[in-house]
Order: sequence, then structure tokens, then C-alpha cells
Amino acid sequence: MDAAWARGRSFSVLLRQLEYLVVLARERHFARAAAACHVSQPSLSAAIRKLERELGVPLVRRGQRFAGLTPEGERVLLWAHRMLADADGLRQDLSEMRDSLSGTLRMGAIPTALTAASLLTTPFCERHPHVRVLLTSLSSREIARRLAEFEIDMAMTYLDDDEEDFGEVHVSPLYQERYLLLTPADGELADRQVARWAEVAALPLCLLAPEMRNRRILDANFRHTGAVAVPAIETDTVSALFAHVATHRWSSVISYAWLHMFGVPEGMRVVRLERPLREPRVGLVLARTGPESVIARAVLDVARDLDLREVFDRLAAQHLT
Repeated sequence: MDAAWARGRSFSVLLRQLEYLVVLARERHFARAAAACHVSQPSLSAAIRKLERELGVPLVRRGQRFAGLTPEGERVLLWAHRMLADADGLRQDLSEMRDSLSGTLRMGAIPTALTAASLLTTPFCERHPHVRVLLTSLSSREIARRLAEFEIDMAMTYLDDDEEDFGEVHVSPLYQERYLLLTPADGELADRQVARWAEVAALPLCLLAPEMRNRRILDANFRHTGAVAVPAIETDTVSALFAHVATHRWSSVISYAWLHMFGVPEGMRVVRLERPLREPRVGLVLARTGPESVIARAVLDVARDLDLREVFDRLAAQHLT
């Protein structure tokens, strides 16, 4: 991407062509990509062909329909993500200099942290009303990929994740995930002050699915006590989990952060669990490489003013009493 091929070109035209390529790679269909970019399909195709001519390499495999990117196209796609992120960062920086932060915060969150996201995004939007927030539910693996490829600005995820390598990142802890037993009020463990993991494993359970990081953490906690949990119901969303336990047929192990959104269903009770092997931290992660996003820095400023641990501790105490 040296200055030779960029000489005489409009920077805005270049960014528009790179944006078309990014959207085409995402949609994998020329017509859908054109619709997403609010242009006609011939205009999008012509812009990408012009980019190919100026770079001197084919970027798109074409047949009866879109057949993917060439190896050169994949390399240009990586640069496109980087350049678009840098351009957005420049606009944000200049916007901040005008005392009016604007733009889009692209934020990913693991599903188990989504229930806490509003506690951060709401005060952020109140402080910066001209910023649009795009919040996406992502696995920790997808978060690592999108951070590396500049597809998101930051993420809420586990900070002590030994399964994913986030690369060179800046982290800001928000809270530690603490676990409670959610069980029917007439259940055998409902009147306990503290329940043991081995006892919980013997209950009819509804838990998150094994592909969820939260579930693998819980399984490790069960194994540490010599127990194995075999749930009757497995799901990949916290909302579906609460929908099932609300039938009073199953119990579950929940993060106390989930009480913020779902509370304790009628006829259910929460019970403290014995201290587990792991209580992982949840926090914000953003890549260190490239210019720092002004919007991401503004989110960190808001996060430093929050005490989510205290919020969730107080909420859990209310339900436990």
C-alpha cells in the first residue's frame, strides 16, 4: 500500500472502494453487498474492478456468482479493515477536538456478559449522545479474530481465558463472575445457607451448552469436587436458560451478574455456592496495535467511574436474604 499506486487518487474514493470490498466479503453476494452499501450492483462491481486495476491484482473470484476472494484479495481485505478503522479513529479524534464525540462504537460481548452491557453503554451514551453503539453477541474465539482484524473496537469478555489468545491487548476489569444456585423454592437445597457443587450436580439441571465458555468453566468447577453435571436441558442463551428454570422443573448455576436483567423467577430461590475453583474476571479488551480509538478510550473513562462488583454484590445480597 505505498504512495505510488495511491498518487492522484481521492482518499474518500479509496475508502469507499475498500468499504465495498469489506461488505462484499461479509455478505458473499454482490446484490446483498450493494444493498448494504446503498448503491446499485453495477456501481459496486465497477468500484471493485477499478480497485483491482489500480492494484494490478485480481481480488475477487468470479463465476456465475461470488466465489470468494483471491489470496491477494484476502491480503487487501486485512489492510482494508485496518485502514477503515484508522480513518474512523481519525474522524473520532477530530470530532473530540470539536468537543462533540461522534461515530460508531463497534463492541462485541460474550453472551454471558450481555446482561451487564447496559450498565456500561447507557451512561456512555448519556455522556456522548452523538455516538452510536453497535453491540454484537460473539464467542470469545470470534472476539479474538475480530479484534485482530479491526472489525470491532473493543469487547466485553473473560480476561482470564486460557483458551483464547487475544494478542497484544489493553484490558480493563469490570467484575468477577460469582456463581449462585438457582433452584425451586421447594427444592431439596433451597433452604441451605451454602450448597456444595457435588450436591448441585445431582439435581435436575438446565445449563448453558458445552460450546459456551461459561459452561466449560462450570464443568471444571464440578470436576474439582469430583462431580460431573449431566444437565437435562442445554441452551446457548441465558434467556432460554431462565425460561426453563422458571417452570420450576430444573435448577441451574448462574452468574450473579445475570440477576441484573432476569432477577429471580417467581417460585425460585438463589443459594450461595461453596467457593469454586475458578471465578474468572470479566472486563473490557481492546487491541493495542494501531492508533487508539477515541471512542474506545471514552468507554474506558466511563468504565473507571463504575463499580459493577458493588452493584452485583448488593443485588445478590438482596435476593439471598
